[in-house]
Amino acid sequence: MKLTTLLEKIDYKAFEGNTGNEADISNVEIKSVVNNSKKIEEGCFFMCIKGANFDGHSVAAQAAEQKAAAILVQDDVTLPEDCKMPVIRVEDTRYAMAFVSAAWFGNPAQSLKTIGITGTKGKTTTTYLIKSMLENAGHKVGLIGTIEVVIGDKHIPAKNTTPESYDLQEYMRQMVDEGCDSLVMEVSSQALMQHRSQGFVYDLGIFTNIEPDHIGPDEHKDFDDYMHCKGLLFKQCKVGIANADDEHMEQVLEGHTCKLETFGFSDKADIKAVNLAYIRKPGQLGVFFDTEGLIELHAEVRTPGKFSVYNALCAIAVARHFGCTDEEIAEALKNAKVKGRIEMVKVSDDFTLMIDYAHNAMALKSLLSTLKDYRPNRLVCLFGCGGNRSKLRRYEMGEVSGKLADLTIITSDNPRFEEPLDIIHDIEIGMKKTDGKYVEIPDRKEAIAYAIDNAQKGDIIILAGKGHEDYQEIKGVKYPMDERDLIADIMKERM
Repeated sequence: MKLTTLLEKIDYKAFEGNTGNEADISNVEIKSVVNNSKKIEEGCFFMCIKGANFDGHSVAAQAAEQKAAAILVQDDVTLPEDCKMPVIRVEDTRYAMAFVSAAWFGNPAQSLKTIGITGTKGKTTTTYLIKSMLENAGHKVGLIGTIEVVIGDKHIPAKNTTPESYDLQEYMRQMVDEGCDSLVMEVSSQALMQHRSQGFVYDLGIFTNIEPDHIGPDEHKDFDDYMHCKGLLFKQCKVGIANADDEHMEQVLEGHTCKLETFGFSDKADIKAVNLAYIRKPGQLGVFFDTEGLIELHAEVRTPGKFSVYNALCAIAVARHFGCTDEEIAEALKNAKVKGRIEMVKVSDDFTLMIDYAHNAMALKSLLSTLKDYRPNRLVCLFGCGGNRSKLRRYEMGEVSGKLADLTIITSDNPRFEEPLDIIHDIEIGMKKTDGKYVEIPDRKEAIAYAIDNAQKGDIIILAGKGHEDYQEIKGVKYPMDERDLIADIMKERM
């Protein structure tokens, strides 16, 4: 491919090596596009990206020596004196990489209806709801998110919620080649900040909700920055669909360039939920509700609480743009399941057992508060905390569970390079600020067995923190451990 074709949609200046002279790049052919120094090869276009631990600009000379056809830079680089390799200078190589990657893979987004979902909570569940709904209506849908990338029958474990722009474009190319007509994906604030999802315009952009999160030295400097980055999606989509009930909605959407629709319980919402009723059956929790406004239907969702309604409303709003019928939408909502997100595991008609990824105080508080609305005999919360992470999270989660759960079972999560008992004792500090009852069982299988063996009629038991994860990380090694398998093993042992 011609270098000029790759650069069509970005502003740049082309120089000849270190000379400062303008380079003629009209006939430069590119054999590959790379951003990994280990993949530099003759004829490639090497994009110098500044990462947290490595700056691609530092290997510009290596690229020249290995006969790269050209390099992409935003900073000055050191090259051999006689180097004539074209140096493409841009303001931001990450931003440029998104457009170069899109061009390299033939702009696959143009062949897909693209849906991007951003927000603090609900992104993962909503992507699967939308995928289920659209497939119910005959669409072939690719998915990119926290758990995995789904392309046809292929499931690829995810490294990041939103992949690097080059990988994203490659995935989209594969989806088009596989016959997908749509893509639904999670778009993280980090990805928006780093331009990972640039290079195309989303057909639909979704805002679920926002609360302070991902604020720190390597993430966002403050809540305002976090909201600003979330809002970037609404300058990169044709239609925005937002949660009308979120108090920060207007701030997040400030400066948007898209058409707007809203959902929620508020009278001002374009799609409004009414007649909410909770469902409680043996081993199952859920909600009924009706919608008014842009679409009117009756819905049943087999996960509990008000936040399940928000996720469903969001999916309904999207399905409307695809012409899905009321029957297709209702059927998809009733049957959609997401691994590790309020995932019911049936073991008894006497009590309810579920798995959820809630791994910080905010998520745990939201989940436990919702479950209390179902008036369980007891609310039992089993969780641990990850090692080599903030101790504050441990104190906070201990305090939340102590206040809201009738019994807390403190166990191990991913201890990493810490001792499990040290982490458990940190959680206990938070627990002791409350009057909550608790037990400590470091082995997670034993802890789950204790929860099942001591369950009472009408209990709701939540296994929190691991969710979709199928491993436990100890001393740098990831050992297989899936809570569904642990439960199955425990039940076999009880037979």
